Amino acid sequence: MIPVEEARARLLAGLGRTGTEWIALDRARGRVLAEDLTARRDQPPCPVSAMDGYAVRGADLAKPGQSLRLIGRSVAGHGFAGALGAGETVRIFTGAPMPEGADAVALQEDATADGDRITFAEAVAPGSFVRRQGLDFTTGSLALAAGTQLGPLQLGLAATAGHAWLPVRRRPRAAILSTGDELVRPGETPGPAQIVSSNANTLAAMVEAWGGEAVDLGIVPDERQALAAAFQNLDDIDILLTSGGASVGEHDLVQEVATSCGMRLDFWKIAMRPGKPLMVGRLGRTTMIGFPGNPVSSAVCAILFLRGALRAMLGLDPELPVRHLPLAHELPANDRRQDYLRGTLEQLPDGRLAVRAVQRQDSSMFATLARSDALIVRPPHAGPAEPGTRVELLLLAEVLSELPRFPV
Repeated sequence: MIPVEEARARLLAGLGRTGTEWIALDRARGRVLAEDLTARRDQPPCPVSAMDGYAVRGADLAKPGQSLRLIGRSVAGHGFAGALGAGETVRIFTGAPMPEGADAVALQEDATADGDRITFAEAVAPGSFVRRQGLDFTTGSLALAAGTQLGPLQLGLAATAGHAWLPVRRRPRAAILSTGDELVRPGETPGPAQIVSSNANTLAAMVEAWGGEAVDLGIVPDERQALAAAFQNLDDIDILLTSGGASVGEHDLVQEVATSCGMRLDFWKIAMRPGKPLMVGRLGRTTMIGFPGNPVSSAVCAILFLRGALRAMLGLDPELPVRHLPLAHELPANDRRQDYLRGTLEQLPDGRLAVRAVQRQDSSMFATLARSDALIVRPPHAGPAEPGTRVELLLLAEVLSELPRFPV
């Protein structure tokens, strides 16, 4: 068995980034920029007013009580066509272009109108309430760096910078193959010795949440010929995810058949619980990850390995967001495997947030994982932990790209 961190490092070392594709701005939410995005224009494109008021020359309002002649209006999208001379002013509104010759804006609440004569109660310094051209950014400046994940604010900036199409990383294609005579699809009626396949749905949702494209290859029985056929035609697949058949039982055929089809095994068996039988190799150009069949083991392995792999291929940080909280109870000493205990968050009497391991940690009990808030990380050979001991944990809502349920 190899340590978890070594297994993660070896998996990530064998991955390259996906190529570039161009997509429309309105379809780019959540995608990752493949190239730097530079501004195609100045923003604002010319000096504009920051307030409603009057465009003036600061020299004309060096002291309060001055009166100027109103000669026109400037509104957003329709500037004043002429130039401002000495003793003149133009009515202006927020975002409107500054007239030629004007260098300040006097606030409308400080002005009194009498026909075309406007009297100003306050002095105005040059530059007051004017947004200079290029205040936000200038043509050719960096708007968004390559590797930026595009959320609503980043898309707004890309639009403002003049881009309708964006160069983004192609989404990694992850094919999911479920194996086992005991499996039926959701919605089908299982036989007396069968169960409903859930790992494919869980993995597909994770792939999509982490920026990939899931491809369901269905369920293959525990037959060598059927498995071998499933391992063909993977040219457009970046990662093959198999579920089940990764252990050492008589019917665990995935590694044997994959090897006969040309799979180069990198590593198998990790010093972790749950998820020890995880297998990683290369089948042609496709990275292959063989997940255990137990649903908790499969989901935990996906969080630890698949998330980082997809993010690395997209040029994002593959590291997991590790948090720390005190234990709500004691934990016994750990053995040589790194444990990932399902846990729930609770509030202590003093108001602090703490984490409690669920009582039963069997890897077949998926309901406990679905109801958990975190995975408590217990390093190999960790000693007993008393209540209040701060421990490492992974918040499930955070690693699954959802909003955390609790502030930490």
